[in-house]
Amino acid sequence: MKTSEFYVAIERDEDGPYVGEVPQIKACYSQGETIDELMKNMREVIGRCLEELEEEETITEFVGVQRLVV
Repeated sequence: MKTSEFYVAIERDEDGPYVGEVPQIKACYSQGETIDELMKNMREVIGRCLEELEEEETITEFVGVQRLVV
């Protein structure tokens, strides 16, 4: 079985669940009440996202995150 590595960007509102998104795959996101639950859900949704990729869609390269103070 081939494994792949993906980055999960995680956000959380003050009173809400954790929300994760995979920047490399368009519209690939999930949520969870805890980080562990989020990561379990992300593993499942990544699998589904990869199955549903159209032929013309590609997985982009994640470059990084920069902090910008304005």
